[in-house]
Parts: sequence; structure tokens; C-alpha cells
Amino acid sequence: MEKIKLLDSSLEKPLTLRERIVEFIKDSIISGKLKPGERVPEPEIARSLGISRTPIREAFRQLESEGFITVIPRKGAVVSPITAKDVKEFYAIKSLLEGYAARLACEKFTERDIKKLKTLNEHMKRCVEKNDIKGFYRLDNQFHETFLRACGNEKLCQLAHQLVQQFERMRITALSVPGRMQNSLKQHAEIIKAFEERNADRVEQLVRENAELSAEILVKELESGEAK
Repeated sequence: MEKIKLLDSSLEKPLTLRERIVEFIKDSIISGKLKPGERVPEPEIARSLGISRTPIREAFRQLESEGFITVIPRKGAVVSPITAKDVKEFYAIKSLLEGYAARLACEKFTERDIKKLKTLNEHMKRCVEKNDIKGFYRLDNQFHETFLRACGNEKLCQLAHQLVQQFERMRITALSVPGRMQNSLKQHAEIIKAFEERNADRVEQLVRENAELSAEILVKELESGEAK
């Protein structure tokens, strides 16, 4: 594996060692350098950084909770597979939770909330131009977080957050499929318009379609990979 840099010069605040390990392994999995079922080389990472295995195992715990790896006793960490069944089940639940949250948020949405969504979508356009998948993902999280917070149902927000965190890998992988970020921008624009019109039915429908399209795209990608 490549040597891990300890600092990220693109950020104002340096990442911690654990965060750098997490980001490095995520990038390796998403890019295909580490493939499903392949062992994550813990000793090699430790040697390349000249550190103990403690921060690596801390990183592994986070990566396992987010669905990137599976830690197997006496074998170590291996890259978790993504199955079509997992994708369909995750996005079905995400669609229901976020769609309902968007419906609840519609009548409570302020002009400031709408302006925030528009600003986020503009920033996401720049990420598309640079093919910055991770940047787009972070902004997309903020986009969805805006109406989740506005819905006023704390338990619903907690469930949605837990779900998204556990299946972060699927969302990033879906965004990496060619054309998905562009499609997401168009869907976001339609969602913003529906919020402006205070059309709760339309908002819920569009938010659910946003999740369902990600599922459809990712399932096709997985099936095409299996066919090769």
C-alpha cells in the first residue's frame, strides 16, 4: 500500500492520525486498490507510519461501523462486500425516513433554509467540475441535514443519521458512478423548487426518488461488475 501522509494540506486543521488512516483506507477501497474480501494490511500500515497498532485498530472500529470493513477474529480486517440486497434494503429505509422528514420540514422551512440549499447545490456544482467526490459527499450530507433538522422530529433524525453513518460506503460508491453527481444536482434543484412552492407531496416524492435512483444506479454497477 502507499505511504500514508500525516497531514492534509488542503484542510485548515490537520487530521488526527486515526482520521488519516480512516481516510486512506476508505480511498483505497473506493478506488478499488483494496477489493472486497481482501485483507487490510495492518502490519504494513503500522510499519509505514512507525506506530503501534492501537490507532490502526481504532480506525478499524470506525471503518467497520460505517460498513467499509469486517474484522474477523484471527484473520484481521477484510474489505466488506457490497451486495445488491444490502443496497436495496439500505436505500428503501433511507427513502422512507428522509422522504417523511422532508414532508414534515416543508411547512416549517424558512427562506434562510431554502437559501442554504441553493448555496450548497452551487458548491456541489464546483465539486462536479473538479470530480471531487468526497467534497460533493460532504456537501450532500449538509443538504439532507438541512431538511432533517427542520422536520422537528429528533428520533427520526437520529435514526436517519445512524443509518447513513453505517452505510456511508454505499453512498460514496454510488456518487462515484459516472453521471451520478450530475443527476443528483438536477434532483436537488427540483427538491429546492418544491420546498419553495411548499408542496409537501412533491418534496417527499422527490427526496424518495433521489434515494431510489442511487439504489438503482449502484445495483446496476454491481451487476455489471459481476458480469465481467
